[in-house]
Amino acid sequence: MTFAEIVTAVDDFAWGPVMLVLLVGTGLYLSIRSGFLQFTRFGYAMRNTIGKIFKKQTAGKGEVTPFQAMTTALAGTVGTGNIAGVTGAIFIGGPGAVFWLWVSALVGMVTKYSEVVLAVRYRERNEAGDWVGGPMYYIKNGLGKSWTWLAYIFAFFGITASFGIGNTTQVDSIATAIGTAVSAFGGDASNTAFRIAIGVVVAVIVAFVIIGGIKRIGAVTERMVPAMAVIYIIAALVVVFGNIGQIGNVLGDIFRGAFNPSAVCGGAVGIAVMTTIQKGIARGVFSNEAGLGSAPIAHAATSETDPVKQGVYGIFEVFMDSIVICTLTSLALLMGLYGQGAELAWGQGAGSEMVVQAFSGIFSGKVAAIIIAVGLSLFALSTVLSWALYGSRCCEFLFGKIAKPATMAYKVIFCIVLIIGSTLGLDIVWDIGDALNGLMAIPNLIALLLLSGTTIKITKDHFSNKENLK
Repeated sequence: MTFAEIVTAVDDFAWGPVMLVLLVGTGLYLSIRSGFLQFTRFGYAMRNTIGKIFKKQTAGKGEVTPFQAMTTALAGTVGTGNIAGVTGAIFIGGPGAVFWLWVSALVGMVTKYSEVVLAVRYRERNEAGDWVGGPMYYIKNGLGKSWTWLAYIFAFFGITASFGIGNTTQVDSIATAIGTAVSAFGGDASNTAFRIAIGVVVAVIVAFVIIGGIKRIGAVTERMVPAMAVIYIIAALVVVFGNIGQIGNVLGDIFRGAFNPSAVCGGAVGIAVMTTIQKGIARGVFSNEAGLGSAPIAHAATSETDPVKQGVYGIFEVFMDSIVICTLTSLALLMGLYGQGAELAWGQGAGSEMVVQAFSGIFSGKVAAIIIAVGLSLFALSTVLSWALYGSRCCEFLFGKIAKPATMAYKVIFCIVLIIGSTLGLDIVWDIGDALNGLMAIPNLIALLLLSGTTIKITKDHFSNKENLK
């Protein structure tokens, strides 16, 4: 059995029917128990997140402001999954995959909310005085010593997943996007040396930032994330409104394709409903990370002491990532290509090049290539920074007494893998990322279900206090 076949087998297991039921089922269960908090308290969440974006916040030693904690986590979620990941889901699973991405986002809002609440509730101070938390800590401190083995399993998968979702997939997409832009100007970006050079540059930048720890990462993402999100959203909106006449066709294909892919893609393609569901949910989770257990690691470092006030940032993250940015990518891609009368090859992989083609119908080919290269590179770089933190925290937990040298070794290896990852093929990289994501999510989802009573109690206590509603 080849390495590619092994990866495919693990990917099929990690994102099979059982995993999809566990992932969506956990979000649905938490939604019901919380009274569909993501909808009934949506206004509260927006007022206390984006509504406070310009309010000055301070943080002490070993912690970051609530906004920095959110932007660090959002940096991890807003990545290549929003561009290359969404494109791949659509071309492999058909337009209907977008519908299932929305489903995963709607239930994922309360899943991530629960993760953040538990992370703040059960966090600890490490030897350096930093706040540390996440699934490994709320498993250990919330479920008790008899469940510590599950915490170690999460930490192990967190480390391995950081080399997939937070490393190789990101740098590969950066190299591909920049290569597409270089080619648009007549340059040669097809050789391995070019991709290695991109990997080296990314590795150097990441090394400089992560040496400064959570404080430096928070300071960088606080400035990078809002700027890159606004630039990309504006560009995508221009494409959408420039092809507004295609909106009916695109929305029709999305909803029809969700339950009957062959009606949209053609029977000869043979896209099954399960493939559409699998790719939509998998890429949705890859993008917004709800249920993976990664984002609460960043949120645990917040200076906020109220778990619910920090928890609503989780709702905002999923909304911004999947409902706003992923939807805009999907609409811009499909409307742009439909507007050009492009022949779409469903059932095949696709990367950022297809988004460039869609954008080039409104912008020139060169301008489109630059927009996607810059947007995707910033998205991916911010994700790499966040996942370097996540992997470091998992490493710290897993190795205990020898955490300091082990964590330093992890950071060195992480940067080296960035260089290697720039030369890997897109299909195998995404398969590895998907497989590791699924394995990482399992122990976290088990913990969320077992600790759901604690989450609901904290939530009810918070909202029963009228002072918190002001």
